[in-house]
Amino acid sequence: MSGFLLTVLGIVAFAVGLLFSIGFHEFGHFYWARRFGMRVPQFFVGFGPTVFSRRHGETEFGIKAVPLGGFIRIVGMIPPAEEGESKRATRMRSFIAEVRGQALNDVRPTDGDRVFYKKPWWQRIIVMAAGPAHNLVLAVVFFTVVLVGLGTSVITTQIDSMPACVLPAGTVTTDADAEAACQGQPQSPAAAAGLRPGDTIVAVAGQELEPTAYDSWTTVQEEIRSHPGQPVALTVDRAGERLDLSVTPIANTVYTDLTGEETTTAGYVGIAPAPGFARQPISEVPGYFGMVVSQSVQKLVQIPERVPQLFRAAFLGEERDRNGPIGVVGVGRLSGEYFALTEIGALQKASIFLSLLASVNMVLFLFNLVPIYPLDGGHVAGALYEKARGTVARLRGRPDPGPFDIARLMPVAYVVAGFFVVLSGLLLIADLVNPITLG
Repeated sequence: MSGFLLTVLGIVAFAVGLLFSIGFHEFGHFYWARRFGMRVPQFFVGFGPTVFSRRHGETEFGIKAVPLGGFIRIVGMIPPAEEGESKRATRMRSFIAEVRGQALNDVRPTDGDRVFYKKPWWQRIIVMAAGPAHNLVLAVVFFTVVLVGLGTSVITTQIDSMPACVLPAGTVTTDADAEAACQGQPQSPAAAAGLRPGDTIVAVAGQELEPTAYDSWTTVQEEIRSHPGQPVALTVDRAGERLDLSVTPIANTVYTDLTGEETTTAGYVGIAPAPGFARQPISEVPGYFGMVVSQSVQKLVQIPERVPQLFRAAFLGEERDRNGPIGVVGVGRLSGEYFALTEIGALQKASIFLSLLASVNMVLFLFNLVPIYPLDGGHVAGALYEKARGTVARLRGRPDPGPFDIARLMPVAYVVAGFFVVLSGLLLIADLVNPITLG
């Protein structure tokens, strides 16, 4: 197949995978809502105009034109107004009353206890948490298939290259003049220790390493960086022979993060690892998954502070931050580029594709659990607050205050929704005019 067709195939495959992930998320809500007897009149994947729909029982299932989300409509998501609520007319109260009225218009006289707000608090939590939980399941399954079944790209502990000496900062050399540039300069710690390109580090500080494990190079790196000026014991495999060596890292100033604003002192020996592609034992899945969760949380927390740079990249031509946020259009484009690569085989392409889908599902899981209405986590937080409020009332000998009036959070919901609409639009523009590419 031509590069163009492979690119299109990669984009289409990602779009299908994204639709499946969204549909599986909504199915989590749908299954438990029906399991607990709630009425669900609609189940749609996508937004905008309806492309296809069919009614099965009391639920209309369908696909909409814009595959950037999905929804199910559960009857009675917003309860009636609480007793004693102020009737004094204000613009905000009128707005809340209008939203409440639209939600309660769906409730039929025959619905009885089938409405969402009449269900026990724990059932509502299960219903709302089931969607993100389904994304978590997909992420675990995809990552497990990649690690154990297909293999994943890793940084091995084999030494790919190493400088013969330590050059002053900013020195640029080529292979041809490297020897001349090193005259009069101190040896690199790696060279002084007797390390050579092609050596494979199989143990560091007495800890045995699997050369192609996903975290082995990180272990070597952390040991070196944390011991400037102190000897570090290395065991290397050189053409089948194990050698015990000692290397003393020199102090080096490095940036603490990608912003380039703060620095720290870390050890440096001057070795560059070789890339690899390998399967991992299933015992490594929990550790790998924990690493992915930690990195994903950090990325989500950093989104607000990265929005200004994203704006400059979209409208002012600034170079795109490769570690910044990327939208589904950008991820789809990367999927297409990976499919079109001729340097890697089908197995690696399948691994990268499933890793992309796994990462998307991980983000959907974490993002939807943020306790802000209208996200799923906001509904969960509302149900927990209702339970806590009812428990406090019971302990004080007071009547149960009833369902938490989530309609009062509609102004917050519109602000949050507005932010995400703006962010989605900004990501779309940046992904189109200044995309992150493999190049």
